[in-house]
Amino acid sequence: MSISPPDQSLQAAFRQGRRFWESSPGLALWRAERACLGPHCEQHRGMVSLQLGMAPLMSDMCPIRHALDWAPSADLVRTANSVVCLPDSLPLADDSVDLVLLHHLLEAVDHPHHVLQEAARVTRPDGRLLVFGWHPFGPSGVRRRHRPAPWQQQWRAPGRLRDWLTFVDFEIERVDYCGFRLPGRAIGSDRLETLGRRYNVPLASAYLLVARRRSIPVQPIKLRDPVLGGSRSGAWLGLAKETAPVRRRGRDESNEGPVSAVGRVVVDAEVPPGESTEDGKCVSLKRSHTERHDAPRARLPQTIA
Repeated sequence: MSISPPDQSLQAAFRQGRRFWESSPGLALWRAERACLGPHCEQHRGMVSLQLGMAPLMSDMCPIRHALDWAPSADLVRTANSVVCLPDSLPLADDSVDLVLLHHLLEAVDHPHHVLQEAARVTRPDGRLLVFGWHPFGPSGVRRRHRPAPWQQQWRAPGRLRDWLTFVDFEIERVDYCGFRLPGRAIGSDRLETLGRRYNVPLASAYLLVARRRSIPVQPIKLRDPVLGGSRSGAWLGLAKETAPVRRRGRDESNEGPVSAVGRVVVDAEVPPGESTEDGKCVSLKRSHTERHDAPRARLPQTIA
């Protein structure tokens, strides 16, 4: 499957990387990385996996039915199930691959963020994106002149890739280190590899980054029905009747009408001594509020002793 024109510089880097992985140091590192990848591959199942890199295929160890390989040109194809294209323009649909493996490719291309964005595009929402990278603080990353030939670009730590993955809505799930060896030696020992992987010491030659698509949890909100007095009101059920608008009276119109008995204020006057009824009970003289104000007020003479 090929849709992109060949890139001569990428083909030359691909050939140099293939020669490194066929050498003794490259084969030892490839075996250490394959052992580091094993526990992660056992947990992921699916239909399609894709490996983008120059090393021999190692994603076929995962319980996935179809393992696809990648090559920049048709003359560099190694297996029948290979995708021939540029790494930043994959001829695959969105969310179509269950597992994508970038094997030491970001350090060999001119635009690594485009390659990472394209790999994230084809990864399924429940899939995994795995990145093998050269550790800049490992034995091979301290001195730039000691780095292998095809990987002369900038080496990035997992913290830098975290920012790139956040841009494509991915988050790092785990980072494992592998390829432990002493400075000045091309091949490490099995005992050093075992101790380094047990404590996951960040001083190895390479690292494995496992990323997944970031998901935002959504909590549904239950809407409550309007309840009045323990039962639904008639207005909520649509049974409320229309009422006529209340007619407001003006100030002049309200004063013309008779005053109701409720608005009257009745004052009980004191019964003067000596007045009584036939039954011997006092008679209460009641005067209305208006009559009390209309009557002339009696002024008592003031005497100064």
